[in-house]
Amino acid sequence: MRTPAAGAPRLARREGLRRRVHGIRLFVLSFAGLVVAGTAGLLLLPGLYTGPRLGVIDALFTAASAVCVTGLTVVDTATYFTGWGQAWLLLLIQAGGLGILAFATMIIQLLGGRGSLEVEVATGSGYGVRVGAIRSVLRPVFYLTLAIEGAGAVGLWLLWRAPLGDAGAVWPSVFHAISAFCNAGFSTFSDSLVGWRTSTPVLLTIGTVIVLGGLGFVVLDEVRQRWIRRSVRRLSTQSRLALSATAVLLVGATIVFLFFERQHSLEGLAPWSRFVNAVFMAVTPRTAGFNTVDYGQVSNPSLALTVALMIIGGAPGSTAGGLKVTSAALLLLGFWTRLRGYQHVSVGGRTVREESVGRAAALGVAGIAILAFATFLLLLVEPVAASQDRADFVRIVFEVHSAFGTVGLSMDKTGELTSAGRIVLIALMFVGRVGPLALAAAMAARRGPAVTYRYAYEDVTVG
Repeated sequence: MRTPAAGAPRLARREGLRRRVHGIRLFVLSFAGLVVAGTAGLLLLPGLYTGPRLGVIDALFTAASAVCVTGLTVVDTATYFTGWGQAWLLLLIQAGGLGILAFATMIIQLLGGRGSLEVEVATGSGYGVRVGAIRSVLRPVFYLTLAIEGAGAVGLWLLWRAPLGDAGAVWPSVFHAISAFCNAGFSTFSDSLVGWRTSTPVLLTIGTVIVLGGLGFVVLDEVRQRWIRRSVRRLSTQSRLALSATAVLLVGATIVFLFFERQHSLEGLAPWSRFVNAVFMAVTPRTAGFNTVDYGQVSNPSLALTVALMIIGGAPGSTAGGLKVTSAALLLLGFWTRLRGYQHVSVGGRTVREESVGRAAALGVAGIAILAFATFLLLLVEPVAASQDRADFVRIVFEVHSAFGTVGLSMDKTGELTSAGRIVLIALMFVGRVGPLALAAAMAARRGPAVTYRYAYEDVTVG
């Protein structure tokens, strides 16, 4: 019979482990575990391939791309995988988009229980909500997800049933609806959506689902409560900022793409199709990954804007990646505030906390540093990139930003990368999905004792 004293060391070790693996670490580890599980499935499950099985590095790359809802691929999803293989990828996309901890927490709630505090903290980190609110937010998240993905699938089936047949349109409709809402960019068509570039209803349907997925669950739930249920009087400052910044980016980018691509990638299209494709080009770089044009034929100004949109990404708590539109908006508002001589950033009659502006600045610096380091590293490990071919340098830069922003757009460089280059992109996709600051917090050492003093202030010249 075990005595309390005998079990005390084991209990102490368990308690120490529980304290170390706090919410943020659990959030990061959940995605890492999902990538490992996805890789194991691609390596071991039968019936996933039409030909030879993927190697370890390629399986890891594909699983990471699906879990991190990126969409970069080293093989053709449409022809290399069977229906079961595509279903496995779609499962990883859905789990990566919503978060595996969210699924676990939801199941526990349905069974009448409650998850541990660490799990609730980790789940809340993924949706950008505080711990106390995760239980009330989680069910609307799943309901909204099912409703939007279901509506998208039905809409696409109605559009595709004529060219693909009633039965043949079912799987592509479901796959693209989930992939679009999760901002994954995986497609069951070998050319992504290039073959549908003249189908306005298809592009508008998928584009709408992408935008809704990139707004974030908190924003969608607030919009539902404000405009449908009318249970709240005003949207929060975060929701207002996310919605307004998204609208500005979509409108501004559409105008730019229309102007610069009218004689390049959009040449030969009818005026209305040209406009719709420009809108889609404005939507998809903010982490969706579908394409209707060949980005190798896109003009340089449009490439620069596409890279900028990749960096910005979608809204916090969404399936999108990037540094997030609210961070970019806060940085711009902070700059404008200083130019006007004011001390505090205000949005919609509300003052934003200085620590939020500081976090946005820290995230921007961290993102730029990661992108610069990854680009340099990829230039070192890729033998072709070490040549004097400047066009290859552009493709490397584009690939790095696409991976970090979990976008999935490519200039046909992914399949040419060496194993070392693919490992660099795997790390980038993972960091882009969990967030640089979350990863840094998860890797941080245990906090030391509280410091009750500070050093004397001294100014440093800036600028």
